[in-house]
Amino acid sequence: MSAGAAPMRILTVDDEPAILRFLRAGLGSQGYAVVEAATGQAALEAVRQNRADLVVLDLGLPDMDGLEVIRRIREAGLALPIIVLSSRDDEAAKVQALDLGADDYVTKPFGIQELLARIRAAQRHRLQEQGEKPLFRTGDLVMDLVRRIVTVRGVEVKFTPREYDLLRLLVAHAGKVLTHTMILREVWGPNTDVQYLRIYIRALRQKIEPNMEKPEYIVTETGVGYRFRAPD
Repeated sequence: MSAGAAPMRILTVDDEPAILRFLRAGLGSQGYAVVEAATGQAALEAVRQNRADLVVLDLGLPDMDGLEVIRRIREAGLALPIIVLSSRDDEAAKVQALDLGADDYVTKPFGIQELLARIRAAQRHRLQEQGEKPLFRTGDLVMDLVRRIVTVRGVEVKFTPREYDLLRLLVAHAGKVLTHTMILREVWGPNTDVQYLRIYIRALRQKIEPNMEKPEYIVTETGVGYRFRAPD
């Protein structure tokens, strides 16, 4: 990952402090933001609070089986990737976890490089399932949706987490008009002043537009909202 990109939030769920420390160090060194939980209930609460983009889940938890955690996440209609990390290496456990909605299964002991590769694969698969391509291109702008890197004319552009969230939303609906209300609700939440949006749109334009006075990528739809340039 790039230091300038908004960090992907990975929820690590394990009741072994040593494993959590190992994951924190290994994932953190790659630029991921690590959220930790030692119980299934704490994991579900973190997911409900939208604190995770991906879950690395141990099955042997003190309060509930990890399979139940998977079941509840999927029953709630949440599509974030789940990678099971467990000492259970029997085929039946793997099949059950995958059938319940896990994206992958890594058996302990494991290497951090293997886990990182599984995380990248899970991200790509999820994007493809959602009908999105890992790379978005329009004009001189390229957005890597897996690595969260944006380049303009071949040069990487750095964003704050909120700027990236806004750009990501616009790109997800490229070619379509998004109203002020929708953008505010998705990025900031309800009851947010539209002035916040104008400030961040200006910041994005300063970073990606060749000419601020004649935007090519973020087009204003007067009185309605904004439209991002469609992909090539």
